[in-house]
Amino acid sequence: MVSDGLVATVVLLSVTLSLPCFLYGAYYIIETEPVTWDVLVHHLKFVTTGLVLTTVPMVFWMIPRLPDQLGGLSAVHAMLGLQAYALLAFGGTGIVRIFRAKREHDLYNDYDEDLLLDEIGDETFSHWRSRLRIGVFGYVIFWLLAYLVGIARYALRYVA
Repeated sequence: MVSDGLVATVVLLSVTLSLPCFLYGAYYIIETEPVTWDVLVHHLKFVTTGLVLTTVPMVFWMIPRLPDQLGGLSAVHAMLGLQAYALLAFGGTGIVRIFRAKREHDLYNDYDEDLLLDEIGDETFSHWRSRLRIGVFGYVIFWLLAYLVGIARYALRYVA
């Protein structure tokens, strides 16, 4: 059977590899104008890869082990991770409406520089854009905090 320390190291590497995916995906979507369908798909490839590298170890290794070790740093780690995913879901509600509005106006294929995003949605469109921003930034902040606590837990349990 594979040792707990080896699995923890693989999980640490997987989660660590997700950070460059998130950073590049964010950089790419922020720096690329206009956001066409190809730009969106390229962005989503990296963000999805980052989410898979983080979520798969969480679902198949971290969550099943949590009840046996809930307390102290593991409770903080779990709470921060849960907050990260809650904010990701919160931001996802904005993504759906922004995507739908841009798709209805064919802005992914036929970008119109004169058409402002606030003009294509209903009166709450800026609200959905704010939800997206809050969700994404909140996810990143809580993900980083959970990551740092995870590194501390790894160091205390498997290195020290």
